[in-house]
Amino acid sequence: MYIPKIISQGPAKEWIERRRLTIRPWASFIDQKRFSRPKNFGEMCKRLVKNVEYFQSNYVFVFLGLIVYCVITSPMLLIALVVFFGACYIVHLRAAQSRLVLFGRELSPAHQYGVAGAVSFPFFWLAGAGSAVFWVLGATLVIIGGHAGFHELESGDGDELQMESV
Repeated sequence: MYIPKIISQGPAKEWIERRRLTIRPWASFIDQKRFSRPKNFGEMCKRLVKNVEYFQSNYVFVFLGLIVYCVITSPMLLIALVVFFGACYIVHLRAAQSRLVLFGRELSPAHQYGVAGAVSFPFFWLAGAGSAVFWVLGATLVIIGGHAGFHELESGDGDELQMESV
């Protein structure tokens, strides 16, 4: 799997590798025969907890897929992202060559990235990035919550002791 040079070291690489290794088979993830209505609210909560734990890596990829879908279907958001990453790339190149002095003060690379974010902010605002973020979060909660709540537990997950109500 190709991992960009920026995140080739440290915790980010370990996290990505852990997600990649713990992904469950997509065939069992989307198997329509495994979906059913839970008997009661308690069973639904149990399914939610167990399935989120079991399919965690799959859900991360669903979330990333929704982000990609949102960016691709919004040309203005795509332009805003290009402006932001272009500004960050310029800061990266400039920081390697020389120091930036503004109004007699030297700006650190962190401050330069902050300026790049400030310059890009109006583009994100015009592109409706805030509504895109909330759309992605809402769609993620609906899709993952629906899947986790209605997907039957894997065999072996329901072997716990059951208490009967008196």
